Amino acid sequence: MDLLVDGAAAFGINLDAAQTEQFDLYYRELVDWNQRINLTTITEREQVETRHFLNSLAVHTALPAGTLSGGARVIDIGSGGGFPGLPLRIAFPQIRLTLAESAGKRAAFLRHVIEAIGLSSVEVRSGRAEDLGREPQLREGFDVVLARAVAKLPVLAELMLPFCRVGGLAVAHKGSDVANEVQDAQHAIHETGGTLGEVRPVGLTTSLVVIEKVSGTPDRFPRRPGIPAKRPL
Repeated sequence: MDLLVDGAAAFGINLDAAQTEQFDLYYRELVDWNQRINLTTITEREQVETRHFLNSLAVHTALPAGTLSGGARVIDIGSGGGFPGLPLRIAFPQIRLTLAESAGKRAAFLRHVIEAIGLSSVEVRSGRAEDLGREPQLREGFDVVLARAVAKLPVLAELMLPFCRVGGLAVAHKGSDVANEVQDAQHAIHETGGTLGEVRPVGLTTSLVVIEKVSGTPDRFPRRPGIPAKRPL
């Protein structure tokens, strides 16, 4: 997995032999399970290494130095096949990771691959973000909130920021042409306690939208399941 190792090094992440083996096992389990449930349309090894693994690790570049290595509490909303949360957990074993996934079969895959790889300090929570974001043990309890390919940014702000502690960060993977989406999300970001930090390009096709949590999310957010998508703020 030289492509992965070299790409990670470019992000300032040095993967050792054990971590490389974990990524290899993760890849093999992903492809195996993908024959039975829909996890990804990308299955060729080099494409998985670049478009899933390295794309996930890029989050490291958008966070203050030492955030992940310092044991941050991280949640990945709508984790699907585990991206970006699991690659970050392999690369930074210090983080305490929660994977939130509403689809039962995908949640089952996540639980399986966590055990197969041998990861600790990782839990899978089954449910919709609108419901999980109201649970006392999850609400405003995370240093970093992640989401990739879940929803438009005005919807994501309402789903992500209730999980984020004041002073923490929410990082959303978006496409390279994200300017209009960011503009449309300004009201939602403000209403849910955030402010736009930066939009960081990653390669040619991805931007990381970083939102800073500056005040508590009002109790009325998130609204009940389905409403954020139907009636974005």
